[in-house]
Amino acid sequence: MQNTAPAIAPIREGTRLRLAFVSAMVSLVASFVASAAPIPLFNTYRAEDGFTNAGISLAVVANAIGTIAALLVLGRLSNHLGRRRTAIASLVLLLLGCLLLLNVHDIETLLTGRLLMGVGTGLASSSLTSYIVDSAPARPVWLAAVASSQGPMLGLTFGAVISGVLVQFGPWPRELIYLVCAGLLVLSVMLVVLSPETAKPTPGAWRSLVPQFRIPARVRHLLPVAAAIFLATWATGAFYQAFMPALVEERLHIHSPLVLGLVFAAYLAPSVLGAPLGGRFTSASAQRIGMVIFLIGWIGIIAAIAIGTLAMFVAATVIAGAGQGIATSAATRGLLHNNTLADRAPIFSAIYLLCYSGAAFPSLISGELSSTLSLPQIAFGYSAFALIASLFTLLASRNPRTESDA
Repeated sequence: MQNTAPAIAPIREGTRLRLAFVSAMVSLVASFVASAAPIPLFNTYRAEDGFTNAGISLAVVANAIGTIAALLVLGRLSNHLGRRRTAIASLVLLLLGCLLLLNVHDIETLLTGRLLMGVGTGLASSSLTSYIVDSAPARPVWLAAVASSQGPMLGLTFGAVISGVLVQFGPWPRELIYLVCAGLLVLSVMLVVLSPETAKPTPGAWRSLVPQFRIPARVRHLLPVAAAIFLATWATGAFYQAFMPALVEERLHIHSPLVLGLVFAAYLAPSVLGAPLGGRFTSASAQRIGMVIFLIGWIGIIAAIAIGTLAMFVAATVIAGAGQGIATSAATRGLLHNNTLADRAPIFSAIYLLCYSGAAFPSLISGELSSTLSLPQIAFGYSAFALIASLFTLLASRNPRTESDA
């Protein structure tokens, strides 16, 4: 009997950590389900409320700017207040954004709602991904990197498809998806409340609000290639949000909100499947392989737009998405090499800062140019960005340093 207590304690602790891992994963996915919810509605807003391509692009930018601001200012807050408190705050902000978007009839409401959801997503990106890494099982070794990097992609995929279904077939097509997302966010809050804390609160919360961009010195040499990967792949995701609905309608003659959701999901879903494949290779090799596949996908996308074939467009989108998954998870794995508990929130803040910069600034430029350039021309510009990032990755990708290299 004397030997049972020590055995029971680790079992209980392991069970509690599994609950934290599941809660953090569900919450991260739910956050990005909410983030993707408006995408199949963009053409509805165009048709019924007179929104322009530039206005929709600005909504993508507003979401990204809110996320960037949150990452810069709030990205380290979970190290000081704990993962649970900051995770709950992020979910509440997203919930408020969903409630605001229930009544979109002017561009200002859309921009405000997307900005608020961006702040919530930014806080979720740092706190929930750190929570996932804190509580992830030790085996398989790639699980923490894949779960944290691909959880957003999984959420965006589900969000786009569910939204497309509800917009096309459900009652209240402009409101129902936001009500569903609100329910998921409330469920996520309840799960996090029941989960254990993994980061002991420490002093310095106010000082942590001073904007910083910090990557540990031991992996800093990996940052240029990682930045190229995150910028190019997330710029493509933003292109699909801002311009794909109009492109599919005008060039491919498809008007279904469900198809819009499925096309967006075709870029994101293979990312989730491609990520574990990258775990079979070293970080540098997986980055090269992923970006080559990503570039092949973009070549197919441009060809499909020129020909006007939906099937080819979807197939090329799937290829690009698979390449994205391999490359981004490998870049994340490299930056997390030999990380400490205190490193995680700053690393994820830096990762998502780069990701959302890739979403924001090309979208801002493209939105300004959308009145003078055609949609195929805008797509060609994004493909050129993909080419440059792929070439840089092939030439410059490196593996994390081992202790023997130090």
